[in-house]
Amino acid sequence: MNKDLVINGTRIAPGEKAFLKLDIARLPSYTKINLHVNVYRSEHPGPVMLVMGGVHGDEINGVEIVRRTVKSQLFENLSRGTVIVIPLLNIYGFINFSRETPDGKDVNRSFPGNMNGSLSSRVARTLTMKILPFVDFGVDFHTGGSSRYNYPQIRFTGADSKAEELAKQFGAPYLIRSSPVPKTLRKIAHGMKKPILVFEGGESLRLDGYSIQKGIKGLKRLMKAQGMIEDAPAKEERVMMINKRSWVRATQAGLFRWSQQSGAKVSIGETLGVINDPYGQEEQVVVSNKEGYIIGHNNAPVVSHGEALFHLGYEANVLE
Repeated sequence: MNKDLVINGTRIAPGEKAFLKLDIARLPSYTKINLHVNVYRSEHPGPVMLVMGGVHGDEINGVEIVRRTVKSQLFENLSRGTVIVIPLLNIYGFINFSRETPDGKDVNRSFPGNMNGSLSSRVARTLTMKILPFVDFGVDFHTGGSSRYNYPQIRFTGADSKAEELAKQFGAPYLIRSSPVPKTLRKIAHGMKKPILVFEGGESLRLDGYSIQKGIKGLKRLMKAQGMIEDAPAKEERVMMINKRSWVRATQAGLFRWSQQSGAKVSIGETLGVINDPYGQEEQVVVSNKEGYIIGHNNAPVVSHGEALFHLGYEANVLE
């Protein structure tokens, strides 16, 4: 794209940058919800990349990754192309330490959205109609859910060769083929032939320096591969392509202590942790049912029968 870009009535020419506020909604308190969008353009034509965090308001690592890239001026003086940056999509969820919006809905289950619908639906619709049409590809930064830690990983749509190429360029420790869930950003963007990578790292409501660093380094590698910047960190020492996934679940309720954590390679029958009853009478050993890698684990100290404890990736291969 080497012509003026017009977003919500604001014209941004090649070589310019702009900071926009898109009106989303007004809360019952009459507090306005605005979507903050930063646009950075090179003088030279190239791809348009979306970089976004905070789809879920309690997933702070994603917000921090994008904030740091803006603060460090990563997107200034691009060699080519355009970057559209949304550091925080779900503003209401962020200020309320919540995954959802006030109606209890998930923004990432509300696409393509409706401007006459709920707050989640209005946020999704604004992104779908006012941002996605200009995008060629993007990276959406997430974390694990409540008490669940995700080892730094990229999830991409397996049937999309362009998405797989972008995932390899990002080079997170784990690359995971996964089918997009209906009504998610990745599903809607896939239908528009705009691949979106989903980065997962850390857990909600907790900053994790390791995941933040891996996210920033991967984004830089992706931008360098796309010719948007000149320098980027070397690729990870080990990048694993994960072809299948499954969960090890609790076979009884009780106090949960893990002895293996995310990132570890495990074998069938290997001890991963234990579950004790609170009275000191029983102990249940948790073992791996696959040979593979722990790509996520549960940090909750108390678990229920059937609760997901360890997310295993298997049938994996190392990328050269």
